[in-house]
Amino acid sequence: MEIRGRIIKKLPLQSGTSQSGSQWAKQEYVLETEGQYPKKVFFDFFGDKIVEFALEEGQNVVIRYDLESREHNGKWYTSVRAWHATII
Repeated sequence: MEIRGRIIKKLPLQSGTSQSGSQWAKQEYVLETEGQYPKKVFFDFFGDKIVEFALEEGQNVVIRYDLESREHNGKWYTSVRAWHATII
C-alpha cells in the first residue's frame, strides 16, 4: 500500500533486546495526508530501514507500507510498518 503526505512529527528512537537476545530498533513518525480533509497516520520503520530512510519533520514523502494486526490479552492492535519512502 502507499500513502502520500508530510512528516509532521518524528518521535524518539526506540531500541532494546528481544527475549531471544537480538537487538532491535524502531523509529516512529506521524504523517499528515494531503487533500481537503487531511488525516494523520502514525507509522514506523524497523531495523535497517531506519538508516536507509532517515526522514525528518517537514519533508513531503510517499510511504509504502504494510498493515498488521495482532491480539494481546483480548485486545487488538494495528501497526503501519513502512518498508520504503520516497522524498518528493
